[in-house]
Amino acid sequence: MKRKSKDIIMDSDSWSTCPFCELSVPSHQLQRHANDHFHDPSDDADHMLLQQSRQSVSGSGYEAVSGDCNYRYGGETSRDNGQCKMDEQISCLIGLQTRGNFYKVELGLTTLLRNCLESETENLKSILSGYVDHFQSLDSEDAGWGCGWRNIQMLSSHLLAQRQEAREVLFGGSGFVPDIPSLQRWLEIAWEKGFDAPGASQLDHVVYGSKKWIGTTECAALLRSFALRARVVDFGPKEESQSIVGTSVDKAVDKARNDKTDNNEVKNSEAYQVLMDFVWNYFSNENTIQFGQQHVVISEKTPLYFQHDGHSRTIVGVQAKHQQNGYLAYNLLVLDPAHSTPALERSLKKKIGWQKLVKKGRNTLKKPQYQLCYVDPGIASEEEMENLKTIDSVFLEL
Repeated sequence: MKRKSKDIIMDSDSWSTCPFCELSVPSHQLQRHANDHFHDPSDDADHMLLQQSRQSVSGSGYEAVSGDCNYRYGGETSRDNGQCKMDEQISCLIGLQTRGNFYKVELGLTTLLRNCLESETENLKSILSGYVDHFQSLDSEDAGWGCGWRNIQMLSSHLLAQRQEAREVLFGGSGFVPDIPSLQRWLEIAWEKGFDAPGASQLDHVVYGSKKWIGTTECAALLRSFALRARVVDFGPKEESQSIVGTSVDKAVDKARNDKTDNNEVKNSEAYQVLMDFVWNYFSNENTIQFGQQHVVISEKTPLYFQHDGHSRTIVGVQAKHQQNGYLAYNLLVLDPAHSTPALERSLKKKIGWQKLVKKGRNTLKKPQYQLCYVDPGIASEEEMENLKTIDSVFLEL
């Protein structure tokens, strides 16, 4: 029997070995101890806990040496120069990551939204991405700063449900969407692998435990680190750079540019038509989707991470209506992490007030710049992975 601090009695079965440093620590402290290896723990509470756990095992056969990851057992050094190996960091994170909590909607949000869209009597055509869970920002956790992480969770829920190749690689093949702290760890690992070096530098290479805002480039870097083909599209008032990064979206880009040229005399409030055209062309896959007698269909495309200054949301589909002037008027179909999931579910089930929560027309676009992130099918090759480390984007002028 070993007596621990705070008069907690622990037996030998309540001890676990850290996969990083092979130090034996109390099982209830393992997660906090292992997490401490991911960042510089100087002068924080986790560091104090780690030091206490080291002191508590003095005389147990382990000898601490310089560096947080260096320990000796039987005179053998388990790490070189205090550096934890990448595969060990990943292995540890896979074991310690926590499933993200969210309100599970009965029947699923996509089904409820499809039912609402089909109930509309107007001459409308709607396209939805497949399955997606709504992850709501919580006052007790991430209100005011966590929308980017919530949108990553929404996009990940779709990938895990709809794409087998993504399910096998995402988050170590765990099969679930991790919570925000775990996602922060995965992003830091992506940076360590060399993805989005400028973005990593801008955020000082550390996001775990912080309230730092993230955007589409962080989403792309995180997903690309799992060999997923995440792409970014920029919309703004002045074209400064243009770098095509994918093939499946090229036609949508060309079509959006052509539509803007055709309507070049239209400015101000209609300048955002290029973004609306892009989203329609993206989900309709250049109008290859056949509606037939239906006016709501499901696309194979992923949802779109939708970023602008101050907030981000997830576009899960688009709706079109023919106008008398011959042009199409669009509504983006959006899930907002700032909305309450139970309230959204009630609204969709009762078919009351859901349009205000989900539909966003061109007149709602007020910001000078927007960004989208989506994921092309397939798994990147090793050679492609090197290219994916640089986050280039398509630029479309508003």
